[in-house]
Amino acid sequence: MPVKRLLSALSVLLIAIAATPAAAQLRVDINAGISKPMPIAVPTFTTPALATTVAGDTAALGRQVAEVVSNDLASSGLFKPINPSAFTTTVAYADVLAPRFANWRTVAAQALVTGFVQVNGDGSITVGCYLYDVFSEEILAREGFSTQPAFWRRAAHKCADAVYSRLTGESGYFDSRIVYVSETGRQTKRIKRLAIMDQDGANHRFLTNGQNLVLTPRFSPSQQTIAYMSFAQNRPRVYVYNIGTGRQTLVGNFPNMSFAPRFSPDGQSLVFSMAQGGNTDIYRMSVNGGTPQRLTSAPGIDTGPSYSPDGSKIVFESDRGGTQQLYVMNADGSDQRRISFGGGRYATPVWSPRGDLIAFTRMGGGGFRIGVMRTDGSGERLLTDSWGDEGPTWSPNGRVVMFFRSQRGGRADLWSVDLTGVNERRIPTPLDGSDPAWSPLLP
Repeated sequence: MPVKRLLSALSVLLIAIAATPAAAQLRVDINAGISKPMPIAVPTFTTPALATTVAGDTAALGRQVAEVVSNDLASSGLFKPINPSAFTTTVAYADVLAPRFANWRTVAAQALVTGFVQVNGDGSITVGCYLYDVFSEEILAREGFSTQPAFWRRAAHKCADAVYSRLTGESGYFDSRIVYVSETGRQTKRIKRLAIMDQDGANHRFLTNGQNLVLTPRFSPSQQTIAYMSFAQNRPRVYVYNIGTGRQTLVGNFPNMSFAPRFSPDGQSLVFSMAQGGNTDIYRMSVNGGTPQRLTSAPGIDTGPSYSPDGSKIVFESDRGGTQQLYVMNADGSDQRRISFGGGRYATPVWSPRGDLIAFTRMGGGGFRIGVMRTDGSGERLLTDSWGDEGPTWSPNGRVVMFFRSQRGGRADLWSVDLTGVNERRIPTPLDGSDPAWSPLLP
């Protein structure tokens, strides 16, 4: 089913949100990483009446929804879902609204997530999601999500986002997607295809057939299109791919190489690099076409542009000073200034969705590593310490960075790490993966 039908089919019904008194709030420390994960129980979601859907019966869906919620929360490093084999009670439909808290305290759960799956009269399903403080015996949040049965995973991700948000005080990031470059073949003859999947690796599919080499895919804010570079007809140029139709459109029929595209926050413009007259500069152009505006003109290679969330500034990389470094300029190209001074070379900068940090690849000391710095270049710190980490991309809430890790044999995998640098994990993909880009939260 086309993605656009998924997006239009899923409607979110906010039932209610109830909060504990300010003096008794249950919270998880988002800066502690996996050192102090919160024990949380996520038993199988029950059903008020067993019914069959095209995606399975409501009992099976209840088990699957709970598994996705549990896995999402565990992947954040902030929560430690309790093994269901330790549970001393099962959850009946009546227990969703009136949990037996004493039973959950016996397994040391601090928080409890319960819920249900029911079939509606029109064939859709509703997934109810409830969060409780086990010790104060108070309800922290309750929400309901209505969707077509085939899209039950999105309802599960939204439930996990609601739990994450209530217990951390920050927005979630589980109901989102990743576009990346899937790789296979010999190191000297790699086949690279665009691929898209949910942030947890589910619902994976290929967008291109591998006939032409592709690099650096980037979502538009609407998530309906992806900008990327393709070597179609042996000419590296920027294209836009429409996810719904599968149509690929060339961005400007320029005689020279264009690459490293990225959308503006409002989705109306693209910034990219273009080689011309022995120099490589950054240009801006309307997504509707027209004449590109040149933003940089210094000798050397200027590339890797990334907008600030408000669209007022652009960070990019340049070797104009003799080594590859990071620079920031206004969106019109004025006030260009260097911000990286930590030693080594810097590349692939990307502005955090929060606007407070810039992630980057730092090269030096025998390897490539992922780091972050403030937007003025201060507070630099490295998040990874492997041999070949590069190409960062931010989660929608700015708490997690995904990247790809190259191995010495030429293989590459997708990984993520949170801002503490502690919770590092591999993202499953069917084949090798590189150049990831994280979408905003799905509508």
